[in-house]
Amino acid sequence: MNAAVATCPDLAVLLWSTLDAVARSATLRRPALAYSEELRVTVARIIAQVRADGDGALQALTRRFDGCQLERFEVGAQEFSAAQRDVDPAVRAAIDEAYGRIETFHRATAPQPVRVETAPGVVCERVLRPIGRVGLYVPAGGAPLPSTALMLGVPARIAGCPEVMMCCPAGADGRVDAAVLYAAARCGISRVFKLGGAQAVAAMAFGTASVPKCDKLFGPGNAWVTEAKRQVTADPYGAAIDLPAGPSEVLVIADAQADPEAVAADLLAQAEHGPDSQVIVVADDRAVLDAAIAELQRQLPLLDRADVAARALAHARAVLAGSLDEAVAISNAYAPEHLILNVAEPRRWLEQVDNAGSIFLGPWSPESVGDYCSGTNHVLPTYGHARSSSGVSVASFVKQVTVQELSADGLRTIGPCAATLARAEGLDAHERAVTRRLARLGEAP
Repeated sequence: MNAAVATCPDLAVLLWSTLDAVARSATLRRPALAYSEELRVTVARIIAQVRADGDGALQALTRRFDGCQLERFEVGAQEFSAAQRDVDPAVRAAIDEAYGRIETFHRATAPQPVRVETAPGVVCERVLRPIGRVGLYVPAGGAPLPSTALMLGVPARIAGCPEVMMCCPAGADGRVDAAVLYAAARCGISRVFKLGGAQAVAAMAFGTASVPKCDKLFGPGNAWVTEAKRQVTADPYGAAIDLPAGPSEVLVIADAQADPEAVAADLLAQAEHGPDSQVIVVADDRAVLDAAIAELQRQLPLLDRADVAARALAHARAVLAGSLDEAVAISNAYAPEHLILNVAEPRRWLEQVDNAGSIFLGPWSPESVGDYCSGTNHVLPTYGHARSSSGVSVASFVKQVTVQELSADGLRTIGPCAATLARAEGLDAHERAVTRRLARLGEAP
């Protein structure tokens, strides 16, 4: 309990209908990203150091930032065995249970090969090829996250990536959290490196003597990790990344039937992620908003991470909408990472939701189950990127390659169309690549 150090900031109810465009924009403004020129320069220096000095730089940076001296970065077989033994049996069972549901959902939603005849003698296909080597980043700053190991490791395994490696910071004892190692092993990942922060991203993006260079990097992280991912994907010799990242966030839409205790619990569950997280509640009923705010004040002191959640609540918003239609429109404008529809008929409003990373329908669907074990992925677009991006899935780990095969009759059928369009674009070499073949088939160009 942290009642002595954490108090809930005053949360005023904002009446949406009284706000002009500027005030509405300000209401939905996210906290400023923990970004500065100093951060950019420092991360660039770390990346350059790793590229120049490789493992030596990794050792020095791990000493500096993680407080441990490592002779070997890669987790050995004995450490994997110890993790299997040391993880509480109840935690092992929960990881196994969550793995099963995550696998079920991701297999069902994986992209499939396609073959279609678009004209007689013209066959077009989409074939799938896994990304060759992928690097997964599992943070451990505030707490170890075996759930993230599952969310990244399961789709990588289903995609069939030939090489999957993981980086996770070691503790002061030089060990990676046992539950994270157990989850990695459950996903078939045998290569785990005791590396964190920007230096881990740099090592996976460019490679060192110990750490293989990866084709694509996945996983959440703090401002340093996020900035490092941004820089390495902008470098032509670096690596691709999964999606844009920012602080965690949730928006709850509630009506008169919503339980204020549950609404507050959902808001606090997201607020405890970090001081830059943002939580918003939008309701069409003033009594529910007032009761939810009162519940925030009551529940906050009970949390182990109350001080973190209290700082996040400084960015919280409580909005009174004129109707649920308006509430959904507000949510679409915000484009939350997580959207909870705690209303009487949640599925009725689903069709109207255009922008959200993941949606939770009804009073019995807390966002926490999506974080751990419902089956969907918790690596989601944040900071408004849900307007144009999707969360991590099996599709994130594969390349979707198109194929076309034409018979002679097929070229006779569609060749003139291609030649006409090539002429219209002034690309005569394109045109001749078609018409010369047609001439050999006895067709007039």
